[in-house]
Amino acid sequence: MSILADKTTKVLVQGITGLQASFHVKRSLAAGTKIVAGVSPQRGGTVHVGVPVYDTVREAVAATGASASVMFVPARFVKDAVREAVEAELDVVVTIAYGVPIRDMLEIKAMLKGSKTLLIGPNTPGIITPGEACLGIFPENIHHHGDVGVVSRSSTLTYEAVLETDRAGCGQSTVVGLGDDIIIGTDFVEMLKRFHQDEKTKAIVLLGKLGGMFEEAAADFYQKLPNKKPVVSYVAGTAVPFDYKMGYAGDIITRGKITAEDKKQAMRRAGIIVADSINEIHKCLQELGYGKESL
Repeated sequence: MSILADKTTKVLVQGITGLQASFHVKRSLAAGTKIVAGVSPQRGGTVHVGVPVYDTVREAVAATGASASVMFVPARFVKDAVREAVEAELDVVVTIAYGVPIRDMLEIKAMLKGSKTLLIGPNTPGIITPGEACLGIFPENIHHHGDVGVVSRSSTLTYEAVLETDRAGCGQSTVVGLGDDIIIGTDFVEMLKRFHQDEKTKAIVLLGKLGGMFEEAAADFYQKLPNKKPVVSYVAGTAVPFDYKMGYAGDIITRGKITAEDKKQAMRRAGIIVADSINEIHKCLQELGYGKESL
């Protein structure tokens, strides 16, 4: 099993005819992703990189039964693209673009409330279930099918965490990049819920960073769970001093008093294993009894 996407998930790509989309769609198809449609206004009725193209998301869903979307659209068009996805009642939407205006994200969050659509991103590498589906821009060659779920707020460090699970000999059930932007579609709590519901996932790696209260919310949720799967975490930013120019709203309000160390302590109190270095994650997993030889 996996979360969010697997080999049966029918995927459409919004903005499929763009240069970056074309490159990553080819890779995703080669990795086994079931991409059934593309969406590009005024290009409906054509075929691009072997995928039929439709003018709207509604048309694509009606014709193919797609339930998930990957968006390769510029930041200024993300709000309209998400609106189309929500109105078409897609289950999962991945938004790759970075720099989506904060006002647009506030409106997007309002759209999502009460809908069935789960947004991953923006500014994310996406979702990958190794050997089954890649919705985004992950480098497929470093991922291996396994039983450790990975969820991260830091796109670049997501790859490091994947390599750590490989070093431990575990592989990954599903890897989710929540996104690096100030406002994101979903959070650690939702992913912890889903990984705990997934029978295949035996342990979870959680990567946090400075900015917001995402890690504290995750710790509070985890502490209250009656049946817990092991969680190994790492929080980036321990050595970063507070700076108003780089602070998130929550950090500015508290004058930088919510540090990476505070986040670590909150997670330790909740029973989460916290690695002081990202390179310690594989050892933590092995000490828990997971993993074999390096993959």
